[in-house]
Amino acid sequence: MVETKRWQKDHLQELSGIYQSIYKNDSAFNELMEMLAAYQDARPKELVKRDQEGIAWMASRNTVGMMLYVDLFSGDLKNLINKADYLKNLGVTLVHLMPLLKPRDGENDGGYAVQDYREIDPRVGDMADFEEVVKAFHKKGIRIAIDYVLNHTAKEHEWAQKAIEGIAPYNGFYFIYDSYDVPGAYESTVPQVFPKVSPGNFTYYDKHKKWVWTSFYEFQWDLNYRNPLVFNGMIENLLYLMNKGVDVLRLDAIPFMWKEMWTTCRNLHEIHPLLRMFQLVTRMVAPSVVLLGEAIMKPDEIITYFGHGEKVECNMLYNASFMVDIWNAIATSDGRSLGYAIQRQIPENTYWINYARCHDDIGWGIDAPVINEMGFNEFSHKQFLINFFQGNFYDSFARGRLYEFDPVTMDARNSGTLASLVGLEKATFDKNEHLREAAIKRIKLIHALVLFSRGVPMLYSGDEIGALNDYSYENDPAKAHDSRWLHRSKFDWEAATSTDTIQERIFNEIQALVKLRKKNPIFDGTSWQTNIRMFNKHIFGFIRRSADPAVKPLVVLVNFADSAQLIGTYDIKQHDIAGPLTNLLTRKKIKLSYDTILIGPLEVMILQ
Repeated sequence: MVETKRWQKDHLQELSGIYQSIYKNDSAFNELMEMLAAYQDARPKELVKRDQEGIAWMASRNTVGMMLYVDLFSGDLKNLINKADYLKNLGVTLVHLMPLLKPRDGENDGGYAVQDYREIDPRVGDMADFEEVVKAFHKKGIRIAIDYVLNHTAKEHEWAQKAIEGIAPYNGFYFIYDSYDVPGAYESTVPQVFPKVSPGNFTYYDKHKKWVWTSFYEFQWDLNYRNPLVFNGMIENLLYLMNKGVDVLRLDAIPFMWKEMWTTCRNLHEIHPLLRMFQLVTRMVAPSVVLLGEAIMKPDEIITYFGHGEKVECNMLYNASFMVDIWNAIATSDGRSLGYAIQRQIPENTYWINYARCHDDIGWGIDAPVINEMGFNEFSHKQFLINFFQGNFYDSFARGRLYEFDPVTMDARNSGTLASLVGLEKATFDKNEHLREAAIKRIKLIHALVLFSRGVPMLYSGDEIGALNDYSYENDPAKAHDSRWLHRSKFDWEAATSTDTIQERIFNEIQALVKLRKKNPIFDGTSWQTNIRMFNKHIFGFIRRSADPAVKPLVVLVNFADSAQLIGTYDIKQHDIAGPLTNLLTRKKIKLSYDTILIGPLEVMILQ
């Protein structure tokens, strides 16, 4: 019998209660408890020491993240260690190493088709190399995040290979059917993820005369979380990775984890107790580790994955709505969508990941009530955004590509680097100095929003030097169908280390913003944020306040127009902000005794 006194009584009781309510299986639960005890006993001493600090680091203004692909950034894990000083110089303290676990050979959805959760992608190294990276980065004050794909495995995974052959107990690990009757019933209500490149939700394998649930691609088989052995197995993989020193596990595709007939099989209630158990296990065995959820859904659906009250599920979630509102404002020169956005309450000690670009496309999950309030038609406005960022309009400065265009619904997403989407590529091609300056201002503006808004900022590798679209993917048959490779290019170290260049200028601008964030205690996660609904539609503003009376409130103002604008000071003063204020970026004084403030084209003001 496992000694249970090692864990908090309430954690143990809650874990047991949830587990038995779902699985009603004493034997499987006892196996889970033995597993937790074994991994806790095996946890390295240096990690136990880190556990004593807990997860308060999330709230620190010093926490600045960056996501990158190891092969594209440094070639391999061994060379990544040599790049740690570059990241530290920028101010990065959390690095998300994009899909790192061993994927299937060939097409693998950018690494999200995992063949083995216990091995590293051999293209970049092995587990020993990874452990060296973790130790080296920890010494430099940089934490490590990696992806953990929860919903599916590669069809080459050991479980899948045994399951398709009917070997027990693995034959219950996936959704495998002898006929199309059940798959057909599911297909009547379950939407398609990739209707163009991977239509349907099931794949038929003639060799085995079986239908298998494949939500994403044919080579990714959905796991059956109705089976307690699947849950236990995925928990054990999680614990294994935690004991290798991982600080953050990005839980991929969580809205798909539970299947129920006659539903969309998206965002179902049963997912939440599963995530709560993942959180409880983490707190019991590795309390310094954070769970980051990936749920790119509508705003009201995303927020549910934080959990409720003290029953936290994910410690952090991607702020996809914020990202969409930023790009909407860039396209329209209208900041109202950001100002109108509902500031939803999230559980204490949980945080949004604020970002502008990532490895994925931009999906236009716009908040319909907000768009309607602004006077736009939701469908028409989405079409405008899709076409604007493809560069279809004469006056569009953006250069991007469509991703997953559906000719029936006219729906699509957009791909492209941040710099190309804000106009730097067009300005460079046209040799237009005015457009170039405007693009650089937009880059600074976007990063200011990401860095100074409440939450954990996450930059995307290459954005800090203004990387442009890489069209070479179109010549690679394995990638040509996926426009996301447009912004998954090899990092340009020559450009990053050159002086007196646009790249150096952009780097210095972003580095200065990072330094300002770290310097001012108002940017700690314990302070809160209030959005300002400005009279001038081109302006977005928000106020950061601290519970510490010694920390002065701070006002951030952003002008999305490429012309100077007047801001009514009443919009600020009505929030009990008194002047004079100092612009922390220019050191200029701003008097609120006047009726208006003049803000320059695409300017950011940080006033305190």
